[in-house]
Amino acid sequence: MTSGSFDNLLNRFVLNDSLHQLFDAVDAISVQGYDEQRRVIYWNKGSERLYGYSKEEAEGQKLEDLIIPDEIRTSVIEGHLAWLNTGKEIPASEITLRHKNGKKVFVFSSHVLFVNQYGVRQMYCIDIDLKDLRQAQAQADFKEHMLESIFDAIPDLFFLMKSDGTVIDYYSSNTGDFFSKSNDFIGKNISTLFSDDQTDDFQAQMDNALKQKSNTQFEYEYSLHKVPKHFEARVRFIKEYDQVMVIIRDISEQHKAAELIRHQAYYDNLTSLPNRFLSLEQLSRLLQENQRSKEKIAVLFLDLDDFKKINDSLGHEVGDKLLIKCVKRLQNTIRKQDLIGRLGGDEFIVLLKGHTTHEDISKATESLLKAFRTPFNLDGRELILTVSIGIAMSPDDGDSASDLLRNADTAMYQAKELGRNTYSFFTKEMNVIMQRRLELEAQMHGALDRQEFEVYYQPQIDVSNRKIVGAEALIRWHNPVLGNILPDEFIPVAEQTGLIVSIGKLVIRQAVYFLSEWKKEHKKQFNMAVNLSPRQFRDEGLFEFIRDQLISKNIAPEQLELEITEGLLLSGKSYIKETLNKISKLGIKLAMDDFGTGYSSLGYLREFSFDVLKMDRAFVQGITNNKSDYDLVKATIAMSRSLELLVVAEGVETEAQLRMLEDLGCDIVQGFYFSKPLTAREFFEYSKSFQYS
Repeated sequence: MTSGSFDNLLNRFVLNDSLHQLFDAVDAISVQGYDEQRRVIYWNKGSERLYGYSKEEAEGQKLEDLIIPDEIRTSVIEGHLAWLNTGKEIPASEITLRHKNGKKVFVFSSHVLFVNQYGVRQMYCIDIDLKDLRQAQAQADFKEHMLESIFDAIPDLFFLMKSDGTVIDYYSSNTGDFFSKSNDFIGKNISTLFSDDQTDDFQAQMDNALKQKSNTQFEYEYSLHKVPKHFEARVRFIKEYDQVMVIIRDISEQHKAAELIRHQAYYDNLTSLPNRFLSLEQLSRLLQENQRSKEKIAVLFLDLDDFKKINDSLGHEVGDKLLIKCVKRLQNTIRKQDLIGRLGGDEFIVLLKGHTTHEDISKATESLLKAFRTPFNLDGRELILTVSIGIAMSPDDGDSASDLLRNADTAMYQAKELGRNTYSFFTKEMNVIMQRRLELEAQMHGALDRQEFEVYYQPQIDVSNRKIVGAEALIRWHNPVLGNILPDEFIPVAEQTGLIVSIGKLVIRQAVYFLSEWKKEHKKQFNMAVNLSPRQFRDEGLFEFIRDQLISKNIAPEQLELEITEGLLLSGKSYIKETLNKISKLGIKLAMDDFGTGYSSLGYLREFSFDVLKMDRAFVQGITNNKSDYDLVKATIAMSRSLELLVVAEGVETEAQLRMLEDLGCDIVQGFYFSKPLTAREFFEYSKSFQYS
C-alpha cells in the first residue's frame, strides 16, 4: 500500500473518531455503523448487550446477516439502497429484530447517514430496547382486558359515587333487569334509587355508612318483578379520591341454601319435626319466658316400645313410614301451644305449656297413650305400637333444658320397667338409680383388663342318681370401688354398651379350659352350659371362636351346651339362624333357656335342633304351693319327653321341690339345695366329697 492510499483510508475514518468516542460512552443505547454495502464498521457496548454479538464478531458482517429477521430482510436492503440512490430516508419506527440466539428483539430504531470529505457514505443506527416497555404495555393491556372480563363474569352491580352518595359511574353485566338502567342512576343519590318502601333498611344502612365514612356490608330484601330477592351490599371508601364504591350482589340462591342448611341443622329430615338441638333451644326459651309465671312446663320423653323389632323384621322403609304415622298421631293429640320434636331414632319430646298441676299433665299424657291404642294400618298390615313416657316438670325437677331432658329420660326408663305402655313422673330416687348405672358403665370399661371378672360354676345334678353331670358357667364381677355387683345389674349394662361380647368370650374361654382340667383329673364325660346373649350373635366370628377354643383344648363339641332365650329368635335375622345351624352341625348342644317366661313358641323348638329345655326358676320355686306353676312344669316336662328334649330345672332350693321334679320326670336340676355357684378351685374340692358320674 502506498503512502497516499494509506492516508486516504485513514482520513475516511478519522472523521468519525470523536463521534465513536461519544457512542462508546453511552452503552445503554445500541449504536451500529454500516458502510455502503451494509457491513459493520462500528459496534458499541450497547449493541453487544442488546444483540449478543461481540464487537469482533460483528465487524465486517452485513446488517441483514446479523440482526435482520428473514421476513423483513428484503425490505431492509431495499430501504437502504433507496436511501443511498434516491435520498429517501429510512423513517424512525418500532421494529422487531433478531438476537444472536434467535429470539426477537423489540427496538425503536432511528437512522442517520453521514458523508465524509471523501464522499464515503456511512449509516448509523440508534436502537432503543423496548422490551420493558413492551412488557409493561402487555401487562397493562392484559389487566385492562382482565378487568373487563371480571366485570362481565361477575353478576354484581358496581356503583362509584362521590362521598355524599351521588353516583358518578355504574356497571352491571346483567342486562335483563333494572340493574342495567345506568342512565337512570348517574347523577342521583344512591339512597334514592330504590323508591320501594321495602328498602327502608337499605337506605338507612347506606345513609349511616356515608355519614360515618366507614367500610361496611349488610343484607336487605327487595322484590324484583314481584319476586322477593335477597341482596348484599358492600360499601368501600376510597380515601385518596374521596370516592365510595358500592358493590351489590344478588344472594337469593345463597339465602335459600342457607335456609336449607338451617332447616337441616334444626329439623329432622324424615318427620320435619324440630330435632334435638332445636327442641332443647325451644325448651330453654320457654324456661326463660316462664321465670316470672307460676305455670309449669312439662317435658315428656317418649320412646316407642319394641320399635326396633319392627325395624329389624319388616325393614327400615316400613319403620320410617310407621314413624311418620306416629308423628301425625302425636300432632293430632297435643294442643296448638304445645311443642313436639324428634330426639332421634324412636325417641320424641313433647313440651306441654300452661299446666299447673300433676293431674292436668297426667290427663294430657294419658291422651297420648290412648292415641296409640288404635292399631296402625300400614300397607294393608295392622301394627300395634305402644309408647313409654317419662315426665319431668319445671321448676321442680330442674331449671335447665339439659337437666329436664335427662330427668325425663330417666323417668321414661322407669316406665319401661313398669311394663311399658305407661308413663312415670320423675322422682329424686330415680337419679340414684341412674347414677348407679353411670358408675357401673364407668367401672366396667377396663374391668376386663384389670381381671375383675371371674367365671363361677354351679353344679348340675342328675335327678335319678344324684350325681354331678355338669355345670353352668356364670360370670361374676368384683370391683374394688363398687364391690360385688350382681349379674342382674351389670349384664344389662354390658349388653347395651357392647362389652358383653368381650365378657362372653372370657366365659367361653374359661369354661372350655375348665372342661380340659376336669378331663385331666376325672377322665369322665362332663357337660358345660354357657349362656349366649343376643348381642354376641352380632359378632361375625362367634362360631369360629367357639370352634377354635374346643379344638385348642381337645374338647368334644357335645360337652359344650349353649343356652339361648326365645327373644333372640324373634328378630328373625338370617345370621342368627346360620350361626345356630353351624353350632348344631358341629355337635354342640343347644338349650332353650328360661322356657315359660317369654313367648314360648313351640315352633322354635321344631325349627331349630334344640337338645335341652331349661325351665325358669320362677316356676320351679312355685311348684310346691302353686297349682298353676305345677301344671306348667308338668306340661313342659311331658312336652319335652315327646320332643326327646332333656329337661333341666334351675332354682331348686328344697328337698320337696327336688322330689316333686323327680316324680314328674325331670332329668337334671341345679340350685342352692345342692350348691351355690363356685369358683373353679371350689368346684373341684366340692366334687371330691360328692358323687359324680
